[in-house]
Amino acid sequence: MTKIAYDAKRLVRNTTGLGNYSRTLVNDLSRTLPEACEMLLYTPSYGREDLREQVSMSQRMRYVYPKSAKSGIAQALWRSWGIVSDLKKDGVSLYHGLSGELPIGIRKSGIKSVVTIHDLIFMRHPEYYNPIDVMMYRAKFHLTCREADRIIAISRRTAEDIVELGGVNPKRIDIIYQSCGVRFANVVSEEAADETRRRYNLPERFVLNVGTIEERKNVLLAVKALKYLSEDIHLVVVGRRTKYADKVEKWAEKNNVAHRLHMLSGVENNALHAIYQLAESFVYPSRYEGFGIPIIEAIQSRLPVVAATGSCLEEAGGPDCLYVNPDSPEECAEAIKLTLRGAEQRDLRIMRSREYVKRFENKDTAKQVMEVYRKLVNL
Repeated sequence: MTKIAYDAKRLVRNTTGLGNYSRTLVNDLSRTLPEACEMLLYTPSYGREDLREQVSMSQRMRYVYPKSAKSGIAQALWRSWGIVSDLKKDGVSLYHGLSGELPIGIRKSGIKSVVTIHDLIFMRHPEYYNPIDVMMYRAKFHLTCREADRIIAISRRTAEDIVELGGVNPKRIDIIYQSCGVRFANVVSEEAADETRRRYNLPERFVLNVGTIEERKNVLLAVKALKYLSEDIHLVVVGRRTKYADKVEKWAEKNNVAHRLHMLSGVENNALHAIYQLAESFVYPSRYEGFGIPIIEAIQSRLPVVAATGSCLEEAGGPDCLYVNPDSPEECAEAIKLTLRGAEQRDLRIMRSREYVKRFENKDTAKQVMEVYRKLVNL
């Protein structure tokens, strides 16, 4: 039996981003890999039960934990280095780092390795990070590039960054877009939508933004755009707060648009589904992303999208979304006007965008990843 190991730390700990990618891919691969393959999920700790429940376990899939590393530091060392000896003892043929990292010594061990790199924001925009973290992330990135047999980039832009910033031969890189489910394409019942509107006190007409409320995501641009939109248009922002959220709220108060700004954190998945479908438009002015899953979720929810230029958002949204300068509130406002109900060609843009994102919906990501594996081991 061929044993394939996975870095499952984010799978059992992260609710969004890297966690969603890990859980979705592992689930898809469990249905795609040959029966003669065993999947081992290596994680330094048990993690969250609600996240583990999102993984469809089978007889040929199991979790593996460090035998002696109990403290946080010991667990981190195990994941970055000590895990290699366990992989060898367990007879692993291939190791897949799902969140941009590989353990030190994996190449020397003779175990083949694949790593998925999602973005290099810490190198493109180090100003958004603690300098010490940037140094650590850079070192891990360069080490991973040396260790990896194959590198998966989740977008063409990320692949270009890996080549430019890591000096990696593009022949070692496979571009495989992130798979996205179709849950948001399902229409929420009128009763559920009404209950969600009441529960979160949502305005009648609003533009939606979803994502961590941090400086890189640049939601302040959308708040500034409110000044150029009619008074009945509000902005609803759903995401985890950071200090940047305070900055956004202060600007809104100072410029008399605070009553039109609604920030929501800790929103449940079912409620988020309804909020998407209650919105009139979606705005995503992030300065830099590895891909941009919220754009796809919005399009699935039959929303027209306004996003920022400068990274890979055009890849995620396609040619029928509107893209604006991330520093121009006026341009953002004009684009939003073109996405509001009654705007010319709004329905056509929605229809074309929905057709475009089908390439990411329950796509054959697992089959493509399996083909990468086949370049390294016999399956």
